[in-house]
Amino acid sequence: MSYENILYEVKDQIARITVNRPQVLNALNRATVDELSQAFDAARDDANVRVLILTGAGEKSFVAGADINEIAKRTATDGKDYSLYGQSVFRKLETMGKPSIAAISGFALGGGCELALCCSIRLASKNAKMGQPEVKLGILPGYGGTPRLARLCGKGVAHELLLTGEMINAEEAHRVGLVNHIYEPADLIPAAEKMAQKIIANAPLAVKYAMEAIQHGTEMTQEEGLFLEATLFGLCCATEDMREGTRAFLEKRPAKFQGR
Repeated sequence: MSYENILYEVKDQIARITVNRPQVLNALNRATVDELSQAFDAARDDANVRVLILTGAGEKSFVAGADINEIAKRTATDGKDYSLYGQSVFRKLETMGKPSIAAISGFALGGGCELALCCSIRLASKNAKMGQPEVKLGILPGYGGTPRLARLCGKGVAHELLLTGEMINAEEAHRVGLVNHIYEPADLIPAAEKMAQKIIANAPLAVKYAMEAIQHGTEMTQEEGLFLEATLFGLCCATEDMREGTRAFLEKRPAKFQGR
């Protein structure tokens, strides 16, 4: 499939998706969100893809936000539809059962920060600037930023970032738990690829079920989350990968997982 606003490449079981609109700091218009939706479907349905890496073209911006020209034209009715559509696309990334890594260089604002929040892991360049500045435009985040930011970083951090609309740098983003690690700009993508390969080396079904336990378990009571974990643990015990993994450990050799 050909794309106009993103780059999509699969190599070494990694799907690399790059928002490629550097002339507007990789801002998300409707056409770009449509293409992201198609790319997420392609990665989800490709058995050769184990991990996704999301990034933006150039070092100036991951995604600088939504297209303000499009937002300015919204009414109450189509504004809600606009938000629901973006939420549904980003939700694909969060729930496809394959880990995703955001490699953030430069601006990750508004919809860009929300896109990063949907990823399993966030890595930042030292030049990263993150935030949800929507209140400065008379709106609030519409692609899932309010619940995800509060769940990831806590209500206090979410209130500060959402109500002031101010940007924070990479060090502050790391301090509040918004990003996992910080790297020099030239080391960002290699670090994302290295982390992806660490994930790929593990049992595919175990990785998938661990993600399900986190995704759904955090939405449940602790007792319900523990029950879900035990159920998924039981499923893992019925897999060939579990037999191979335990056998390889006892035989002191690398495991050869097959995803079944």
